[in-house]
Amino acid sequence: MTFVVFVILAALVFEYINGFHDTANSIATVVSTRALSPRVAIILAACFNLVGALIGVAVAKTVGNGIVDTNFVNLSTIVAALLGAICWNLITWYVGLPSSSSHALIGGLCGSALATTHGDWSVLKWDVVNAAGKLEGLWPKVILPMILSPMAGFILGFIIMILMLILLRKMRPSFANRIFSKCQWLSASYMSLSHGMNDAQKTMGIIALTLFTATNEHAFDNLPHWLHFLNTPSFDVALWVKVVCALTMAAGTAAGGYRIIKTLGHKMVKMQPVHGFAAETASATIIQIASHWGIPVSTTHVISSSIMGMGSARRFNAVKWGVVEQMIWAWIFTLPVCGLFSFVIHHLLELVGVK
Repeated sequence: MTFVVFVILAALVFEYINGFHDTANSIATVVSTRALSPRVAIILAACFNLVGALIGVAVAKTVGNGIVDTNFVNLSTIVAALLGAICWNLITWYVGLPSSSSHALIGGLCGSALATTHGDWSVLKWDVVNAAGKLEGLWPKVILPMILSPMAGFILGFIIMILMLILLRKMRPSFANRIFSKCQWLSASYMSLSHGMNDAQKTMGIIALTLFTATNEHAFDNLPHWLHFLNTPSFDVALWVKVVCALTMAAGTAAGGYRIIKTLGHKMVKMQPVHGFAAETASATIIQIASHWGIPVSTTHVISSSIMGMGSARRFNAVKWGVVEQMIWAWIFTLPVCGLFSFVIHHLLELVGVK
């Protein structure tokens, strides 16, 4: 039971770090355009992250039982996955590099599952049809969206910015900036709501998997009656899990993430309110669609590519492509590096007798 509590706490630590690590995804643009102050933007993001986290469970179910075979998952598998993802998130946050918490967690889960099964790659669900007849697994729900979602963000950001340029061509820039400074309240809220719907659900899935695994391992057999709600003979995301994860992410968001805000909001491309509105609207729409289909996309990838698309619509050299290149390398390395981190951590846990 003590180890179960430790695993749940590790999941909540990941959720908290995810909150301040990915805060920049939803508010970097609104802060860089000075439509909102950093303090107000963070409060706004925290509130809408909280609301978004309570909407739906499709992404949680994908992460919890759609990536690896749960028959081979134990509590050590889960804690190693979380610790590997936390390490990567802290490293990339420290250097101010936007990376994907989603892919960090998924890479960690894959690496620790491989360590648990001593290198049996069949533990990973690559491309399977579930009991409901729907396609799930790493290829349709992780790898393909990892390629397509940034492309969609770039294209939609480009299109929305082109439309804005056409519609506003006769409007004075100062007047347009005043209008879109107000409109960014809406687009930033939309972005934060979408971020909560997708990112917070990933930890919900991990906690649901923890409770499911602990129940199968009979860790809750001697629980007092008032704690019987922890027993989950079928994989499900309980209301209390949703609430705790939502509050934890909101708290992390309130802690801020100014290092990454600087990279996304200032270093990549110079923005005015209309540009921030275009990027936020494009990325939030992509994330909403992905959340509906239970796809754990990277908020970082989508908002970054939307900013690139928006910047390219103005002029190609408006985007600082050297910064973009650094970010792309971080995107490429996240899955394998987190997988390696978690693989090693799992073996270290075994060495000290944790199973």
